Amino acid sequence: MYYLFCVIAALSLASAQTAARRSVPLVDAVKTAGLLDSGRCPQGLPLVKKAYAAASDSDLKHRLGVGGVRCAMSLNNVTAAAELIEILSRDFAGDADILYLAVHTYSDLSLRASQTLLFTHPDAYQVHELNAEALETQGKWDEASEEYRVVLKKNPDLPGIHYRIGRMLLSKPETPSAKDEAKKEFEEELRIDPNNAGAEFVLAELARQAENYKEAIERFTRATKLDVMFADAYLGLGRSLLAAERAADAAAPLETAVKLQPDNPTAHFELANAYRLTKRRADMDREIQAYKAAANKARQTTDTVKKAVSGVTDKP
Repeated sequence: MYYLFCVIAALSLASAQTAARRSVPLVDAVKTAGLLDSGRCPQGLPLVKKAYAAASDSDLKHRLGVGGVRCAMSLNNVTAAAELIEILSRDFAGDADILYLAVHTYSDLSLRASQTLLFTHPDAYQVHELNAEALETQGKWDEASEEYRVVLKKNPDLPGIHYRIGRMLLSKPETPSAKDEAKKEFEEELRIDPNNAGAEFVLAELARQAENYKEAIERFTRATKLDVMFADAYLGLGRSLLAAERAADAAAPLETAVKLQPDNPTAHFELANAYRLTKRRADMDREIQAYKAAANKARQTTDTVKKAVSGVTDKP
């Protein structure tokens, strides 16, 4: 009897010790969250990862992660901020708060890096390149072009700059010479960087628009070889082959475009057309249905975004 009592007592003690050990991480996680919430970042930030791993409650994890990111940014710990954003994005995929936090965190990191670049290397060509990019996003095409030209003066063979100038020429209000000027920029880009699939693609698209299908097919083909995941290049190649009355050849690149962009209505439409011309009726019918579904989904997405921007919702 005494032996049985000892066994029960030992088991009870072991169970209590196990429960106590299990409760410690949770208490530590709560304490860490408290440190972060109260702004004691130097003490709390080093504990975040272990506390996050120990926490089983999703609300507590959310609180730890968000607090950790904010503390990391206040301490200018870029590595910790980026790592925590990655963890939160994985564990809370699609969460509006986390997405909002990520936008502001990466935006702040970008701003800090650009300021550091400006103050530490004021004469570097990258400063002019950053300024040009900012002007470009504001639609100040001429000012941006001037900044890109400064970059080229410092580095005449720097990849990517002629491509950006060409892209700007096509983005600004069209002039009679815009396409020819842009074409020269893209050709110069390919001289500097023959592997620039984007420049090859734009030249192909310009050729297609000019109904120069031979050149378009050649350039689109090169673009797909330079970047095998370039869905728009496969789509452009298929459309050019269709226009050149080569429907049998158009199906393969259009099938690839559909695989890469299954929600692109245009890709399904063009593939259905290729099947129609090659008398593949069953395949045509399937792609027509896929086109309708993709088009409907695109309309719904557009409507949802418009309602969200205007503040209108479907809820009563």
